[in-house]
Amino acid sequence: MRRLWRRTWTAAVAATVVAASAVGCSSDSGDSNGQTTLRIIVNITPNLTEQYWTGLFANYEKSHPDVKIKLELTGTVSAQAKLTQDLAAGDPPDIAQQITPTKENASLFADLSDQDWIKDTPLVDQYAIDGKRYLVGVGVQIQSLVFYNKAAFTKAGLVAADIKTLDQFQDAMGKLKAAGYAPLQTAGQWVPGGQFTLVNDSGLLTADADWYAKRKAGSVTFAGSDYVKYLERYKNWISQGYLQKSALGLTYADGQTDFVNGKSAMYVMGSFFVPAADAAKKSDDIGVFTMPTDGAYPSGQVGNIANPYVVASASKHKAAAIDFVKWLTTDPTAIESQLAADGNLRKGFTYKMSSLGTAVQQILDASPSVLVKAGERQPISGFSSELNTQVQSLYSNATAQQVAAGLDKWWNSQK
Repeated sequence: MRRLWRRTWTAAVAATVVAASAVGCSSDSGDSNGQTTLRIIVNITPNLTEQYWTGLFANYEKSHPDVKIKLELTGTVSAQAKLTQDLAAGDPPDIAQQITPTKENASLFADLSDQDWIKDTPLVDQYAIDGKRYLVGVGVQIQSLVFYNKAAFTKAGLVAADIKTLDQFQDAMGKLKAAGYAPLQTAGQWVPGGQFTLVNDSGLLTADADWYAKRKAGSVTFAGSDYVKYLERYKNWISQGYLQKSALGLTYADGQTDFVNGKSAMYVMGSFFVPAADAAKKSDDIGVFTMPTDGAYPSGQVGNIANPYVVASASKHKAAAIDFVKWLTTDPTAIESQLAADGNLRKGFTYKMSSLGTAVQQILDASPSVLVKAGERQPISGFSSELNTQVQSLYSNATAQQVAAGLDKWWNSQK
């Protein structure tokens, strides 16, 4: 799952960014030993491990012996937080992965619009800002998915194809709980907000793809919209014990492991879950269906660009960095490796998929749309983090109405 930049960040490091940008005007002259070292920040995940990245980058180095790719580890922080730290320190990297530029911070990234090769990369136009293209990616990731334990469904007498509405989804949770399963797996960290988003946006954005653009314009509010309805649903699942409060103490990786090992019956997550099931050799034991909804069914798939890359405008080796990003997003071998590693998809590219991966592809094929929150439809910076905080408050004493009002108050305060 991807997080957005905090709105306050740009102002906080503006002076540093100006200084860093001035440094970045130097040429691609290479290091003292004649070799160009490109520093790249990536997110480390259960699928995209340090070992995976170094192996992928080694393939580029073999064909470009004068270039060394240096992986910048983020530790316990996200790629965006690591990039923030480096820019604030006046030590910018050359490339960052899993970053979504906004109007507020677009000047920090190289405009790639003049690169002819970007036109064939996925969703590049949907992520344009004022007609300029800063972000290029490898594939498409879909997220409006419910994975389920086939044995649990059999024991509870459930048929996945029959679950199309949120009422039916909730009834299924009750039957799974009665059958002795934790009905719906969650975890701490970003997971509650991420999962709620997939439930909410599948219905909300299928009905009105421009909802977040309208919220920016002030013509809609959280408290006066279907957000309240979906928050009430989520609160009820907590009250019924369908979502376990103790799960907030789990990391994302631990929650995923619990589901893979059969400790829970269902798991709301994106297509990037598939490789984890494959690695555990559990893909044949897990099924998947598209997110149930109170409205049109099937809903659009909430999705985004997969493995996106930006080049820092302050890079000392900008031309070399752009060439590396071109390889990452256009070389067939590099593309297929990244698609397979994180369970992503791209038109014209295939790789050997498990039964679960094939089922996800079929859901995408049947989806009426891919709902991308980018450009004018992108929520304001920091929203995903605030939403996650507010959703987690539902596990204590907060009501749906209080959370919706809190989201409006926070959103309005960011202007």
